[in-house]
Parts: sequence; C-alpha cells; structure tokens
Amino acid sequence: MIIFRGQYRMSYSGFTDFMLRIAGKADEICHPPRLHITFTDAAPPVASIIPFRKSKVGMLSIYFEGGFSGEELQNFIAYCRSDEVSPSGRLSGVYSVEEVLPVEYRKTWPDLEITPGVCLLTLFSRKPGISRETFLDLWHNSHTPLSLKVHPLWHYNRNVVLDSHSESNEHWEGIVEEHFKLRMHLLNPFRFFGNPVIIIPRMVEVYKDTNAFLDYKTIETYLVREVVFRS
Repeated sequence: MIIFRGQYRMSYSGFTDFMLRIAGKADEICHPPRLHITFTDAAPPVASIIPFRKSKVGMLSIYFEGGFSGEELQNFIAYCRSDEVSPSGRLSGVYSVEEVLPVEYRKTWPDLEITPGVCLLTLFSRKPGISRETFLDLWHNSHTPLSLKVHPLWHYNRNVVLDSHSESNEHWEGIVEEHFKLRMHLLNPFRFFGNPVIIIPRMVEVYKDTNAFLDYKTIETYLVREVVFRS
C-alpha cells in the first residue's frame, strides 16, 4: 500500500486525475494481478460525527504474487519521485501489509468504474504503552466484531502493516478501508450507529473499544471513493 498526499492548492478533481494517472503507471510498470485506489474526490461535510481530515490523500494498493517485486517497485517509486509527478502530489509512505476482508462486497461493476457508495479510510498506530500483540488482539478480536455488529459495513478491508519501507516519511501500524453501500450509511449518525434508542450506548461502546488500542492523537480519517483498476 502506498500513500500519496495532494498539493494544498490542487482541486479535488485534479487530485482524482492524479490518482488515476498514478494507478495507470503502477499497472504499466508493475503488472500486478490486482490493483485498486482510494482517494479524496471532494471536500468532506462541514459537520460530521466523524472527524474527517480536509487534506487530499490517496491510497494505492498493489498486489504482488509472492510479495513485492523489488525492481518493479523501485522503478515505480522512482517515477513517483520524479519531476513529472512532484508538482501534483507526493509519495509519503510505502508499506507491506497483510490484508483481511472480514466482509466483502460482490463486485458487479466493471474495472475503472468508481465503486458505488463511499469509503472511510483510517490510518492509525497503537496506543502508547501497549504491546504489538495486545494491539493486534484488541483490534482483530474485539474491535472488528464490534464494527461488524454496529456499523452497516458493505466491505471491510483491514490491513496490518508488516513493514514500513525506507521510502516512507510516515509510519502507520494499521490501514483500514471501510465501505458503505450508500453515502447516508456512513454520514447519517442514526444509520452509522443505530436508531435514537441505542445510538448513545453504541457510541460510548465504540469509543471505549477503540481507545483501548488506538493512539487517538495521531489517527487520521478521510472520506474517500474507490476505483478498482484491475480486479
């Protein structure tokens, strides 16, 4: 997984075009069996129960048979750091991850067409003072089942960072892409957490659960869309 940050003055439509070009170049250089991108394509709502970041971010997910292909990856990274790319955005992190899909949509739309609904992209690290083993246990065995119970998730892409490559300026331990089939399922609190009778207890339960293993001071959340470039 590779993180890109858009330039401050760039438009959202310009950043969308940038991410599509990046994905096309990754496909050309790396020839992966699978490739998808998530990216901010519009400003988040002014008022939201989720603290969305307003900056532009893109996530490129490249799948390699048997792990990273070193030469192809380095050639792609060199392209991303070239003068051709840098005026539009910058590569800020390269990670080897272990992906798990606790719930998965059934893809019925063609490649290169934007995925229906919206996605919540979250970048995070563990809470200071806990071990990596505790962090992973709480994330996988407490938070994942709770998320599936509480939120109307359509597709849940959970990634444990195994290695942060030397090209990275940012170091994360978890990257999650949570998809919702309808925009309102994420942005309407009474769909995201539940009806008025249960919403407050559920919000408290989710906060206590995440606060047990996440570093809230550094967590980043973004409202993004997805394009499957090669399925």
